[in-house]
Amino acid sequence: MSDYIIKKVKEFAESFLPAIGLELVEVQYRQEGHGWVLRLFIDGSGGIGIDECAKVSREMNVFLDVEDLIPNAFHLEVSSPGLERPLRDIDDVKRFLGKKARVKVRHPIDGVKVFVGILDNADVNGFELILEDDIAMHFHMDQIRKVRLSL
Repeated sequence: MSDYIIKKVKEFAESFLPAIGLELVEVQYRQEGHGWVLRLFIDGSGGIGIDECAKVSREMNVFLDVEDLIPNAFHLEVSSPGLERPLRDIDDVKRFLGKKARVKVRHPIDGVKVFVGILDNADVNGFELILEDDIAMHFHMDQIRKVRLSL
């Protein structure tokens, strides 16, 4: 049921967000200490403020009321992905070239699973990460478990 809710919320959000200059970064629906939470992370070229979050929240509330997707009580949260946002695909990586990132790989490389460096030279297959010692490591997208911007 959670996957279905996430899918429907993504479809709706992706249908109206571009028209207002925003993009959907991630949708989460899960049970937490205080109950069920539906969380949307949005972004825009000029960043995200309270006004954008409020507008998206209003649109989502209307959609959720009409569609009646969620059978139980829940909290809706809309926010920016933050400074350490996840990078979902190669297009996100290309967008943030030159930025510091934390790369977690599926299988250790020389005993290491997490690498931190500057994103560089991305193409459809993967990207390079310039590590602290100016060594460039190439990562294929299928090696990656998670990539996040880093402070």
